[in-house]
Amino acid sequence: MNEYAEYDWRLHQMQNERLCDVSRKRLTDGDRQRALDGLKEAVDSSLNLALRDKSRCQDDNFLRRFLYARKHDVQQSFELLVRYHQHRREHPELWASADGGVLRALADGLPGVLAQRDRRGRCVLLMFASNWTPHACPLLSVFRALLLTLERTLAEVQNQANGYVIIVDWTEFTFKQSCSLQAKILKMMIDCLQDCMPVRFKSIHFIGQPWYVETALAVIKPYLKAKTRERIVLHGNNLSTLHDALPLDILPAELGGEGPSYNSEHWLQEFGRCENIDSKPVPVGVAPPAPPPENDLPTAKLDKAYKHKDSPNFSFHGNEKSAKSELLRDKD
Repeated sequence: MNEYAEYDWRLHQMQNERLCDVSRKRLTDGDRQRALDGLKEAVDSSLNLALRDKSRCQDDNFLRRFLYARKHDVQQSFELLVRYHQHRREHPELWASADGGVLRALADGLPGVLAQRDRRGRCVLLMFASNWTPHACPLLSVFRALLLTLERTLAEVQNQANGYVIIVDWTEFTFKQSCSLQAKILKMMIDCLQDCMPVRFKSIHFIGQPWYVETALAVIKPYLKAKTRERIVLHGNNLSTLHDALPLDILPAELGGEGPSYNSEHWLQEFGRCENIDSKPVPVGVAPPAPPPENDLPTAKLDKAYKHKDSPNFSFHGNEKSAKSELLRDKD
């Protein structure tokens, strides 16, 4: 850990040990503030090249996500912060502004975000795997959509503190689609989400998974941390076990819930507003283009996301057979 040597952790060793002991019980506001002050001091005194631009580290809300991700252990939070910035430096293409591929993935529900949290206040993400069309939306675009969704939702302190639940619906996911799961990108996803992102995945639920998905999972399991492996739950076609873990009233109809069918456009529009994806620098002397309607994404980018304009209540696994056929028309 030479890259962290410039910060003398011994000065805070006793404080960190006390914070770790308290975190197993209950952290007070004073404990959180002391941990935040310790992380700020570590950042200010760091000479690590990954933190040469410390402007974002002046935001307390930004730093808190790393503290929550490591249970307010200052040293581990600082190490995660360094890895996060290092990853962004080494893979700038993953963190670039959303393009047509990312919007296409979001329109496909890859991922989707439920409007309501579960009973523990956790944010619930959905992944409708069968909607993935590899030739139109590469796996890398799906990964970018997930990264940017996490980055956006982590702005909420409740998500930092309570973490996430992921539901991956593999129903109707074909063997042909599984052949496009590139091992290199899967490994990149695992490394980033496990070691570089300040995010807490509390549980990961697989439903309707075919045998070839379980085989792929067995291959990548050695690369997962023990805690992550323990939090993956395979439900198969038994939705009742999913309902034991998550309340019916927050789940969409596709997952046997009491809510309406999931509509990807809600998160797609919210994501577009948050990311301000249509903002571009305007050359001097050129009048800026007219802004798009307040509640709509730029038309060109929505076209790339193939927004279903004629079906505002479009759902992925509902009874709208024509919409389902349109969505899957180019999968095979």
